Amino acid sequence: MPRVRDFFETGILPAGTFNTITDVPGVRVGHADINRGDLHTGVTAILPHDRNLYREKVTAATAVLNGYGKSVGMMQIDELGTVETPILVTSTLNVPRAADALITHMFDADPDIGVRETVNPVVLECFDGYLSDARARPIGEAEVRAAVATAQAGPVAVGCVGAGVGMRCLGFKSGVGTASRVLGDTGYSVGLLVVPNFGFAGDLIVAGVPVGRELTAAGQPPERGSCIFVVATDAPIPALDLRRVAWRCFLGMARTGAVSGQTSGDLVIAFTTSAQQTRPSRDLMNLLFRATVETAEEAILDALFAAETTSGRDGHVMPALPREQTLALLVGHGVRVKRTS
Repeated sequence: MPRVRDFFETGILPAGTFNTITDVPGVRVGHADINRGDLHTGVTAILPHDRNLYREKVTAATAVLNGYGKSVGMMQIDELGTVETPILVTSTLNVPRAADALITHMFDADPDIGVRETVNPVVLECFDGYLSDARARPIGEAEVRAAVATAQAGPVAVGCVGAGVGMRCLGFKSGVGTASRVLGDTGYSVGLLVVPNFGFAGDLIVAGVPVGRELTAAGQPPERGSCIFVVATDAPIPALDLRRVAWRCFLGMARTGAVSGQTSGDLVIAFTTSAQQTRPSRDLMNLLFRATVETAEEAILDALFAAETTSGRDGHVMPALPREQTLALLVGHGVRVKRTS
């Protein structure tokens, strides 16, 4: 699928090799989709590393801009500052089923779970009920196992895949987006994955240009959803500073036209793959902040540029972003575009 960088570049810092969250060494991503009848949904799994997460937890933190959400596992992350399972993103009413399936997966991975201690499954969500029959709640053990089992490093599938199959954003079809940045000569990187499902038709901003005012999406209903970010870095920073990094996602979100509406659950989990944690210098912290803002903005646009027009339940249709018209508007406002189709 097309990526934003195929057409123009955003931000100042350089992107990583694949411009994905998996540019952070060790991180892997997998998807599982359901596309049949009135079902257009899925699940995405983000694995911080390929070892036993329960035994080798990663330092993590959360941020919540608007708490209209039904996620699982964030409270313990706030309390202990660690993640001990794969991170799943799915549709809202599938959360309990995905969490149950994730617990089963963790039982298989470690026989001590449930004997000596419990486990904290982490599942985040957006509502895809406009395009998919949410009452069916079809995500279960098979889909979660598939998403985790197929998680891999390298290029990440974007657009209408995994958790992004039924999502919509700012008047257009959305999906999964991702981006990364290299933090100068520090040797560290930041990668981000997003499932954007927010906003109102007409509000879309691309590369600083309010293109939504001129695009033909005014007849589309506003979302009643959310925006989920997962941020990864290999910088050796503690949970306190990861929380500060996580909050910068919302600055990137605002750059695309978000207002974080009444029923938008805007949530972040940020983690580091480093086993060491030290308080970072001011310069490193500023690089982390900049990288997070830039990747959040680009990843949201990535999801929009990669998504395809989708027909869903009850005849509902969400149009894809009209790329050629959008790019023409950018050129008209002086944005340097590599190609226009």
